[in-house]
Amino acid sequence: MIYFTSSDVGMPVIDEALLRRWLQSVAAGYRKKTGRINYIFCSDEGILEVNRQFLQHDYYTDIITFDYSVADIVSGDIFISVDTVRSNAEERNLAYEEELHRVVVHGMLHLTGQNDKLPDDRAQMTCKENKALCLLEEMKQD
Repeated sequence: MIYFTSSDVGMPVIDEALLRRWLQSVAAGYRKKTGRINYIFCSDEGILEVNRQFLQHDYYTDIITFDYSVADIVSGDIFISVDTVRSNAEERNLAYEEELHRVVVHGMLHLTGQNDKLPDDRAQMTCKENKALCLLEEMKQD
């Protein structure tokens, strides 16, 4: 099951049922099934604390994914800073909702084994995000 919670910020306005179906469909596209996945929306300070405590990194980021997947069952905890998502959306001249969806699916893609450490991997990840965002738009029409 996919859960959406918030820790130190208000819960973003999202269509949880639609996002669950979408994320399950994205996972299925990589021949994966969804186990327990927790999306935790937080502030910049909240994600900085997670980054420091668990990864020994001292910087802000938009997303941190902890992967607990086993075989073809994807599971994990995905922390998303809504503050950074909002500032990235403004910087890129995108709607907040679009950037939030991009970051949400970015976490799912990591759980399915997709990487973005190298420049080529980042370019492929962006293509995969775009494909997933198109799928979400199609699902909204149904």
